[in-house]
Amino acid sequence: MTLLDQHDAPAAFADTAPREVLLDVKGMSAWYGAAQILFGVDLQVCRGEVVALMGRNGAGKSTTLKTIMGMVPKRRGSTSFMGQDVSRSEAHAIAARGLGFVPEDRRIFTDLSVMENLEVGRQPPRRWPDGSAAPVWTPEALFQLFPNLGEMPNRPGGRMSGGEQQMLTVARTLMGNPYLVLLDEPSEGVAPVIVEQMVQMILALKAQGVSILLSEQNMHFAELVSDRAYVLEKGEIRYAGAMAELAEDEAVRRAYLSV
Repeated sequence: MTLLDQHDAPAAFADTAPREVLLDVKGMSAWYGAAQILFGVDLQVCRGEVVALMGRNGAGKSTTLKTIMGMVPKRRGSTSFMGQDVSRSEAHAIAARGLGFVPEDRRIFTDLSVMENLEVGRQPPRRWPDGSAAPVWTPEALFQLFPNLGEMPNRPGGRMSGGEQQMLTVARTLMGNPYLVLLDEPSEGVAPVIVEQMVQMILALKAQGVSILLSEQNMHFAELVSDRAYVLEKGEIRYAGAMAELAEDEAVRRAYLSV
């Protein structure tokens, strides 16, 4: 268990993290206009793990994901994905490399059906650097993962509940066959039964070899699915360590997560 300033964060998990790093962020800062939101954020996500990015509202979680994805124009620092520098790349180019993004506000195409939304996200199958096949997603496989969607393949996105739209957004992202998914607040504003399905979905993705960087406020949700955690406070990493240790560290949770 480690309480950190931004410069100490990488050392906290360097000895225990898996060796194959998919996403490596160093010294990432970001601005909206003149307002600086992120201050030298360092984080990593390795192959086959789920990492929670936690913090209160306004801590900078969503901005962190958007900056990684190339959606915040005013940014500094380095971002490496699958061994390639994507620090200055556009969002579409980063997505084409196999980094998926599920935004908090869903952004489905409301006039398109479930199947049409899925087709919009389709990308070719991928392979890992060692030549082995990466996870491949089809509508049929996604309907097994999200049975609710399988019951409404022709329903327009605008006629779905918020939880169903959340599922569709995740499914559309998976149609891109990503190596890693940035998942922004999946449990926010959805019914408990949908939250439970999201837990099962994340665990199923991990079992398939998909890595996830999860922005989340719900401690219970994050604890059920995550291997490691970072805690943001005012745009700085204040904690990095095992998820189980964070769950037991009342002092850190009270300082940076309690309302």
